[in-house]
Amino acid sequence: MEAIRVLDGIRVLDLSRFQSGPVCGMLLGDMGAEVIRIEEPEGAPDRSWGLLGPDGETLSYKIVGRNRKGITLRLDKSEGQRILDELVKKSDVVLHNFTPGTSVAGKVSYERLKEVNSAIIVAAISGFGQNGPDSKLVCFDHIAQARSGGMILTGFPGDPPLKTTITYNDLGAGTYAALGIVMALYHRERTGKGQFIDVSLLDVAFFATQCMGALLLYKVYGEIRRQVGNRGFHSYLGCFEAKDGWVFLSGTTNPIWKRLAKAIGREDLANDPRFDKNDMVRFDNADFIDQVIQEWVAQRTVAEVITILQQARVPCSVVNTVDKLEDDPQVVAREMIVNIDYPGLGNLPLPGLPIKLSLTPGTIRSRAPKVGEHNKEIYCGLLGFSQKELKKLREEDTI
Repeated sequence: MEAIRVLDGIRVLDLSRFQSGPVCGMLLGDMGAEVIRIEEPEGAPDRSWGLLGPDGETLSYKIVGRNRKGITLRLDKSEGQRILDELVKKSDVVLHNFTPGTSVAGKVSYERLKEVNSAIIVAAISGFGQNGPDSKLVCFDHIAQARSGGMILTGFPGDPPLKTTITYNDLGAGTYAALGIVMALYHRERTGKGQFIDVSLLDVAFFATQCMGALLLYKVYGEIRRQVGNRGFHSYLGCFEAKDGWVFLSGTTNPIWKRLAKAIGREDLANDPRFDKNDMVRFDNADFIDQVIQEWVAQRTVAEVITILQQARVPCSVVNTVDKLEDDPQVVAREMIVNIDYPGLGNLPLPGLPIKLSLTPGTIRSRAPKVGEHNKEIYCGLLGFSQKELKKLREEDTI
């Protein structure tokens, strides 16, 4: 018998594009929600944006587009909006990431849709949020990194500000939106009322940067911290080259620092007043520590370094290249790679589920849909349109 999934029975209309919104829809779909992706008949721009696969579609779409049904619909046509309203009546959540103030954002606004379905939950992800002087500006992850103070901390001292390649703010916004939707569903279960969820990339980036204490450091000590390289924001971390690769290690707490010093044969450093405190003392003397550890690491292979440090309970890792990930035993044990068959492309490795529920586990049940792949199922099945009506909608370029 197939396990019950925690969001079974929840229907989500997903009008989002690119990464933040699709990540949210993916997480909901993984946990059992019926996620219906709505896009224009020629296909949404995120299908042909970025690194393309041999089939001409964006590779990242094949990841975030999983566990969805795909339909086409033009929202700029009156008939398209009428059909959207019929779908809203039969749904629980509407998800989008349109910029506030645009015409399409108005068509899916909570103020409008709650008149169609009073219990509807609308989640909107945007660059700067739904209010404030910059709410109508366009934004991407790296813009939020710059605005939030994150880029000034990234890179090595003396380098220009640096963005991260991994779009953590997009991923974070999608995750927070999914959390907000689950909260809103819980609230609706108790009250019967839907509500609006407002998540912005800037808020997510600002939250992450300030959770590190960057603003508090400035307010309390007057210091504007800048690039720290591979070191921690306020503690000792480092990346070192061994004979056959790179190792990253953490000496971030006082007990770990003492174990690290002992492991590399330098117990004299453990109680040295230059290094005996985790905060500004070891941080300020990190150049000397780097020299000592690099000399020790350089004489050994990655495996030797990792074995010694792990036995000493010092957090450490090989710096993996992507080609090594599928053979990582911990990745395999955690089922973080799931192979899904794509027509014409064979089995493609998708990232597994980062949330493990013991009683209601999520699953990857289906690949990302082709453009309009589920038009007949949704329009004729869910909404009850006839084949003749479906044909007419196609001829009128409504779907």
